[in-house]
Amino acid sequence: MDTSQYTKTQLVLLVILRVLIGWYFLYEGLSKVFAPNWSAYGYLMDSKGIFASLFTAIAENPTLLSIANFANIYGLILIGLSLILGLFANVGQIGAIFFLALYYLSHPPLINATYILPAEGSYLWVDKNLIMMSALLVLMVFPNSVCIGLDRFLKKNSTKAQRS
Repeated sequence: MDTSQYTKTQLVLLVILRVLIGWYFLYEGLSKVFAPNWSAYGYLMDSKGIFASLFTAIAENPTLLSIANFANIYGLILIGLSLILGLFANVGQIGAIFFLALYYLSHPPLINATYILPAEGSYLWVDKNLIMMSALLVLMVFPNSVCIGLDRFLKKNSTKAQRS
């Protein structure tokens, strides 16, 4: 898509959306780094839905739990930085959608599904994870990091390399 066809308002709003989602991911990752003894164990054990047995199996296996904890913390941080900086933003958006899909599948907003941590509201099928996934899909269809972000410099360098 030709980003020069965006109006200034469209571009600013798309960048704001990208940065806000990036901040959400970065903060979630950093809060886990600084929380002593944080683990995904409780979250995984509280899983409901069709993949609950998979998430429970991950929680009950110390090796898989360690991998899940590491991937969760540093994946969230890298995704957040990617989106905030507009660096490899497409990869960051795909990673964010992947993480959100896992969270959605682990804790689906279903009728009569109750979780240890209280929900922020009453949901049926649609929750913040699904809404954020949709927003990220919009950002993928309307890329903006090549205009405002470090991807702009990567695009310039790849254009120069192609001319040589």
